[in-house]
Amino acid sequence: MHDHRALGRELGLFDTDPLIGAGLPYWLPDGATVRHVLEEYIRGVERRAGYRHVYSPVLAKRELYEISGHWSHYSDDMFPPMELGGEQFVLRPSLCPHHALIFRSRAHSYRELPLRIAELGAMYRSELSGVLGGLTRVRAIQLNDAHIFCTVDQVAEEARAALELIRRAYDALGIRPARYRLSLPGPGGKYVADPDLWERSAALLTEVLDGAGVAYEAVEGEAAFYGPKIDVQIADGAGRESTLSTVQVDFHQPGQFGLGYIGADGAKHRPVMIHRSVIGSVERAVAHLVERHGGAFPGWLAPTQLVVLPVSDAELPQVRGLVERCLARGLRAELSGPEHGTLGARVRAARLVPYQAVIGAREAAGDSVALRLRDGRRVDALPAVELLDRIGALVGAYSTDLWDEGGAGDEKGDGRERAGGRR
Repeated sequence: MHDHRALGRELGLFDTDPLIGAGLPYWLPDGATVRHVLEEYIRGVERRAGYRHVYSPVLAKRELYEISGHWSHYSDDMFPPMELGGEQFVLRPSLCPHHALIFRSRAHSYRELPLRIAELGAMYRSELSGVLGGLTRVRAIQLNDAHIFCTVDQVAEEARAALELIRRAYDALGIRPARYRLSLPGPGGKYVADPDLWERSAALLTEVLDGAGVAYEAVEGEAAFYGPKIDVQIADGAGRESTLSTVQVDFHQPGQFGLGYIGADGAKHRPVMIHRSVIGSVERAVAHLVERHGGAFPGWLAPTQLVVLPVSDAELPQVRGLVERCLARGLRAELSGPEHGTLGARVRAARLVPYQAVIGAREAAGDSVALRLRDGRRVDALPAVELLDRIGALVGAYSTDLWDEGGAGDEKGDGRERAGGRR
């Protein structure tokens, strides 16, 4: 695995500037493309799973976080309040209090539950300079967050479904979890004092993990202040672990905000709040993907998916036409002409691009393409329309495979690239 800080800068994905500040990276065009595609993928996954997306402000009154419990249990990690018109406002450290208010803004019936609210939203953590690093520890975070409001009877199934979303996303991204962790409270006063709450929540999550058939470890001291959680751990090349995805059961905040729904008996009942993040922070997810794949992202996620390489200037009209056809189909394609060097030099420069389409005089005359795959394989000349159809199908399926070998023609070379990363 690679160091994402060095490789991210080398590939032009992100950078920092002291005038912006430590822990506040900015995204360059290729990095912004990866981030945008990742965010759209997650939104699509969530929409198909029945989530409704919302937007909420990054600021709120200090009182909001006093009610939620963040101020008493988490204020050391929050930025100082700002005085505005005699009131104190705070940059939010999490999205859950905002989503609780969104739920509370309308009356709800048991027939509406489970109600799944999702947001790719910004939040801010007052991290100390000594722990900041690249994209893995930052002060401004774009979080893939969601909250499910449901009955007690629905908790286990909703948590299981959230774990399945995480598994499917990891398959598409080529991520392998290092381990699953059941994070429980430990000694100290940073947790909500309600033993019954903790016991019920931990029992539900244990049931979910046992039912999913995944090996896990129970670890004290890693719970959120309001409840236990399932953490999906990833590891870098040095074996250092971090949490990417979470599923949490929360009986605390619904009570703090007076949340309710009308049950089948006509009475008001308290919902359970499940906190769920499929890929966690976009920053940490991209950092891990850079290190996991060495910049050779899955084809659907690559900033440039296809580079078109004319052998000479004579093929430029056909090459420009192919690039335009790619863009019209939503494929990210670029032209690399002879002004950038010999064909061999241009192929080497595009070594991380999944597909390299070479067009010489014969291909230009027949509207075909000689295809090189990133892993070293070559595919016999294909009609351009077939090439675009096949690449588009793999991209649309969020596949980690570079090529569907069924009917792919003669392939040359022994390079291989499998799901889970380049080897």
